[in-house]
Amino acid sequence: MIIGLTGGIGSGKTAAANRFATAHGIHVVDADEKSRVVVQPGKPALQHIVDRFGDAILLEDGSLNRAALREQVFAAPAERQWLEQLLHPLIRDEIITDLKSASSPYALLVSPLLVESGQNALTKRVIVVDVPEAVQLSRTVQRDAVPEAQVRAIMQAQAQREERLRHAHDVLTNGSDLAALHAQVDALHQRYLQLLETQS
Repeated sequence: MIIGLTGGIGSGKTAAANRFATAHGIHVVDADEKSRVVVQPGKPALQHIVDRFGDAILLEDGSLNRAALREQVFAAPAERQWLEQLLHPLIRDEIITDLKSASSPYALLVSPLLVESGQNALTKRVIVVDVPEAVQLSRTVQRDAVPEAQVRAIMQAQAQREERLRHAHDVLTNGSDLAALHAQVDALHQRYLQLLETQS
């Protein structure tokens, strides 16, 4: 069983996924990590990006300057669409390969664009980590040290909170502290094990 885990930027997806992995030994596949793999130096996708945006999009060591790219694509929707069309199929292939290697009772696919990219088609259930938008904003500005306007642009590009919740089978509410989030994850884990038992 593959379970999708999503939520807006700054919602606490990583904290939730880490709890599933460290406390319960669940195999976690992170779509953000896969998005880094497909643009490593020497990969064809990186060359396509350079051809489109120029060498200024690279760091001195020849790797992708993700901050510079993010600035470009979130300022121009057409550029973002071009980038997504290039990367989403490659990321999907990486995700599928990794999920096939899972040996835990179920696997977790963590993706900020789970619904928008169609990756939810790979999953049996969807967990949404939900927080008020004001919390998302303040957490991300603090964590990434980026301007509020850039965070708002990223939030606009992601599914709106109501849209995400519409796809949710399970919701983790993360407006409180880490202990509260962990308790919710632990309860969900037990529920998934019970679900698997009834299915077998």
